Amino acid sequence: MSVRMSSKQLRENAQLVLKDKKYAHHLQNVLSLIQDYDSNDVQPCILTLEMIFGELLRRREVGKVCTSPEKSASFDTNYGFWLRQRYERTFTRLLIVLKKHSTASQLQALSTMMKLLALEGRYPLEDTPKGEFYFPVQRLQFIILALLSSEQNMTDPLIRFQEFTSYYDVLYFVWKMLPNIALSQKKPNEIFIKNFLLLIDKIPLPTEEELKANSEMILCSPTVDGPGFVLNMHYLRKWLNRTWGCVMHWDHTPTTHHQLLYVLLEKVLPYLDHPLLLTDFLMDSLDSGGAVGVLALQGIFTLIQKHNLEYPNLFVKLYSMFEPEIFHTKYKARLFYLSDMFLSSTHLPENLVAAFAKRLARLTLVAPPQDILVILMFIGNLVLRHPGLKRLINHPTGGEVNGDPYIMDERDPLNSCAMESSLWEIQSLQNHILPSIATAARFINSPLPSVEWDLTKILEQTPDDIFVRELKKKAKEIALTFDKPTSMEVPGGERLTHYWNF
Repeated sequence: MSVRMSSKQLRENAQLVLKDKKYAHHLQNVLSLIQDYDSNDVQPCILTLEMIFGELLRRREVGKVCTSPEKSASFDTNYGFWLRQRYERTFTRLLIVLKKHSTASQLQALSTMMKLLALEGRYPLEDTPKGEFYFPVQRLQFIILALLSSEQNMTDPLIRFQEFTSYYDVLYFVWKMLPNIALSQKKPNEIFIKNFLLLIDKIPLPTEEELKANSEMILCSPTVDGPGFVLNMHYLRKWLNRTWGCVMHWDHTPTTHHQLLYVLLEKVLPYLDHPLLLTDFLMDSLDSGGAVGVLALQGIFTLIQKHNLEYPNLFVKLYSMFEPEIFHTKYKARLFYLSDMFLSSTHLPENLVAAFAKRLARLTLVAPPQDILVILMFIGNLVLRHPGLKRLINHPTGGEVNGDPYIMDERDPLNSCAMESSLWEIQSLQNHILPSIATAARFINSPLPSVEWDLTKILEQTPDDIFVRELKKKAKEIALTFDKPTSMEVPGGERLTHYWNF
C-alpha cells in the first residue's frame, strides 16, 4: 500500500523532479500512488503526472523506446530511456483509471491523456519523416478502445471526449479507426453498442462552411512552420459508410434499436451514399410502434422527400400509430409534426383524411390537456385543406343517428366509415374543465379561418405551461356590496336588518 500525499507534497515532488535529475525517484513515488484504485489521491496524482510529463515533453527529455540500453550510453541517454518507460507506464495506468475508476477520475484521466497526446504530436518521441504531419495514432486508439468498453457505461467520458473531436485531426483519425473496430466486433453486447453509438453521435462530420471557418482547429499543430493538416471529407464519408454498414448488422436490443434510429436520423443519414437501402430496415422498425416507430416514420419521410421513395401503404401505417399509448412516448411532438406534413397534400382522398380527423377526435377523449390543444388545431387544419370534411361538423341533410358508425378498430382508414360519422367528440370538449380547451373546441361553431394554425408553436407545450397560463388570467371582479363598510355594522338597506337587530 502506497503512502498518501497531500496536493502540496505532490506539487513539491513535481518541482523537484523537473528541477534536478537526482530527484527522479519522486516520479516513481507519484506513479505508484495510482496503483491503489481506492486511493483518494488519484486525481491529484494524475494532475501531478500531467505537470511533470508535460514539461518533460516540451524539453524533449523523454527518450525513444529501448528495451536494453547500452552500458556505454551517456547518463542523459539512459535517463531519457528511463523516462520513456515511466511515460509508457503512466499512459497504461491512466487507461486503467479510465476503464475502472469513478467518473471524476475517468474525466481527469481522459483530459490528461489528450493533453499529453497533443504535446507528443507537437514534440514527437520518434523520428518522423520530414514534410509529413505527425499524429500519435496509437495513443488515440488505446483511448478509443477504453471508451468503447463492453463492461461499463461510458456516457460521461464520451460526452467529455466530444470537446476534443472539435479538433479536425482528432476527428479524422477517430473515423479512420472506427471501421476496423466495428469489423472486429462479431457479437458485441448491449453496453458496447450503446457506447459505440454514443461515440458516433458525438463526432459529427463538419459542413463545408464549418471547415472554412475553423480550419485552424488542430490539436497537434506544429510549434514551428511545419506541415499542416488538411481534413479530407471524402475519406470521412467513406469511413462513415463502412462503419454504419457494420453497425446495422449487429444484433440490437429494443434500447439500442431506438438509439440506432436516433443517431441515424440526427447524424448519419445525410452522409450515406445509398440511403434507399435503409428502406426495409425502416419499414420493419415502423411496425414496432412507439418511439421506434416515430423515428422510423421520420426516416421514411426523409427518403420520400429527398430520395423519391414510393410506399403506397404508408398512410395505413401512419393511421395505426395513433393509439392512446403515443401520448406517453418521448417523440409524440415529432409524430404530430410529421403527420401534419404527410397530410398536407390537398389531393388526398377525403375519406382517408376524414378517417384521420375522426381518429384524432376520438383520441381527445383520453389525451392529456396539452395534446388536446394540438389535436384540435390539427383537425382544424385538415378541415381547411379539405372543405368536404365540413359535413363532419354539420351534415348537409341533417337528421339524427342512434350510434356512431365510425369503426375505431378498423386498421384500414378507407374502411372506417369516418365520412358517415361526425366530430361529436369536439362538441363534448366544449364543456371541458379547462377554459382554454373549451374555447379551442368552439372553432366548429364559427366560420373557419383562412390561414392554417401553426402547430409548431404548441407542439412542445407541457402541463406546466397550461397551468402558468391559467394562473395569469384575470377573473372578472364582481361587486359584493354597494356601500363601502365603515365599521363592523351591517350596511344600511340590507334586507337582513328587517329580521334581526344587531
